[in-house]
Amino acid sequence: MKPSQTIIQALEALRDEEKAIFLQRFFKTGPGQYAEGDEFWGIVLPEQRKIVKQFWKGCSAEDIAILLNHPAHEVRMTGALILVQKTQKSSSGDEIERWAQVYLDNKAGINNWDLVDNSAHHVLGRWLFEKTDRSILQTLSDSPSLWDNRISILSTFYFLKKGDFEDTFYLAEKMLHHPHDLMHKAIGWMIREVGKRDFGAAYGFLAKHYHTMPRTMLRYAIEKFDEPLRKDFLEGRV
Repeated sequence: MKPSQTIIQALEALRDEEKAIFLQRFFKTGPGQYAEGDEFWGIVLPEQRKIVKQFWKGCSAEDIAILLNHPAHEVRMTGALILVQKTQKSSSGDEIERWAQVYLDNKAGINNWDLVDNSAHHVLGRWLFEKTDRSILQTLSDSPSLWDNRISILSTFYFLKKGDFEDTFYLAEKMLHHPHDLMHKAIGWMIREVGKRDFGAAYGFLAKHYHTMPRTMLRYAIEKFDEPLRKDFLEGRV
């Protein structure tokens, strides 16, 4: 039996219909919502991580592709987490690039915020950090797909942890007026992360843009600021 089939069977054994109903509501799977039609099995993340720890070493690129294209959300998440583990344990640029390509080839399955947030910076971010050509981020940000857009900005989380804020600011400015609040939250979050490492850099970006950025984005970005400064931003006194 292929490792991917073993993993799917292990996950099926953990199905919990009551939790599945809750998760389908939480992740907005109803008609017209951002994850319309997604299937949940009701398996919490710690249980998925146990399976990842048990089986990741034996998984091939083909196995990961099978998992990432499965209709069940938790199976796709497990595939994404295995890909993260493969990337983190890779010691060569060629290996890292190989796993990044698997990610890009199967990114249609990375189609909710939790899938993006648990994988993009670990896989694409790590790969692109060593490259001078990061144009794939531009391509993803230009995509009509909300999830491609979120992958682009979340990939820069790896960069900013290394003190490289340029792509974060570029993509934040480019997508400042994105129509979806999930992008407002993601961009605000990344600006907040910049601020943890370089307050002046984050402050400069916000001082330039806070008058026009969506309110949710601003609130996420300034969440850790001292209360008087938060009020100044929210009340337009900066």
